[in-house]
Amino acid sequence: MNRHMTPNDINDITISLFGEADEAMPSLENDLERLYQSLYSTLAHHRAYGGLQPSVNTYVARKNGRPLAILLLRREKDTVRVLNEQIRLDEEELSRFARYIFDTFDDVNVIVLHAVEVRLQRLDFPCQQFHCTEDIVLDLPDSTDAYRGSLGKSTRSYIQRYQNKLRRDFPGMHYAVHAGEEIDEAQVRSIIELNRARMADKNRTSYIDDLEAERIVHFARRYGLMSVMSIDGRVCAGAISFRIGDNYFLKVIAHDPAYNDYRLGTLCCYLTICECIARGGKEYHFLWGRYEYKYRLLGVQRDLDHVTLYRSHLQMGLNGRQALGNACKGTVLRARSWVLQRARDNDRLGMVLKSVLSGLQGAKSRMKTAISSLKQSRSA
Repeated sequence: MNRHMTPNDINDITISLFGEADEAMPSLENDLERLYQSLYSTLAHHRAYGGLQPSVNTYVARKNGRPLAILLLRREKDTVRVLNEQIRLDEEELSRFARYIFDTFDDVNVIVLHAVEVRLQRLDFPCQQFHCTEDIVLDLPDSTDAYRGSLGKSTRSYIQRYQNKLRRDFPGMHYAVHAGEEIDEAQVRSIIELNRARMADKNRTSYIDDLEAERIVHFARRYGLMSVMSIDGRVCAGAISFRIGDNYFLKVIAHDPAYNDYRLGTLCCYLTICECIARGGKEYHFLWGRYEYKYRLLGVQRDLDHVTLYRSHLQMGLNGRQALGNACKGTVLRARSWVLQRARDNDRLGMVLKSVLSGLQGAKSRMKTAISSLKQSRSA
């Protein structure tokens, strides 16, 4: 499938719609990475997670040959779902895309985007928008000295104190950074095992199962930057990040719980950031999860939204179940966001909320463990 439309307007913008098997896909892969510089908008990511099915098409808008938007999409009955996530879209671009989809497909009445950064004020179509997750992002300065100087006084002291303690107590400590093909698979798996051990130490289950571990190994060899701390030849901490364009994305960070008193996780993350700066990186993405170390290292929260567009108000009414579901989900997520934000405060309410959230997380993990044990006993 390869459709082209060239509107006769002053912008001289051409729009194309490609099928997955089209010859243009290899060049679009590079264009996607250059345009959005987002891990969750790469063809490699969607291939690894099963998103690139035969039904997936690619919308491309270009001006004078330069891509303005490249959106992967999948049709599901009367709905088009955009697969790209963690990308920034402006209102004009989103309106042009929606207009093209509704004009091209008479039977499509709904367009859904998830985890995108967009500000909507005067969109041409009825829409629902709500915050669904966040990305904690650090804009990287030009030098490591500038970054170190921008940290708070207490954070600089914290880092210096624990670095000195680590060197003093473990003279054999070694720190190294590896990228791409030079990354050792055994060390990647060691860091993954440390992550699992760290989660178990908190009565939680790591999200990294065996399949996810294979994906991480594969991505590390293609996009990876890996920081490794070892003591007497044994990996005791590490951070695995992926570079897309000028942006880095933290995928795994872990340390041996035996070294909790040395704050190896924060130290490793700080040193990784310094390495990204030295390599010319522009942004460091800590991704979702409002952990205090991300803010301590100057990460700033960017909200990512779920957006649903409708062909008309009539179609919004006819899809009332979906519209009501969006409204309810948006309300719940706004309440959750408020609770998480207040839990970061050091006043009495913040401390109470932090304690409640910790208890709920522990109960959830224990329930997952109990259910898993029950399933294993039944299968045995």
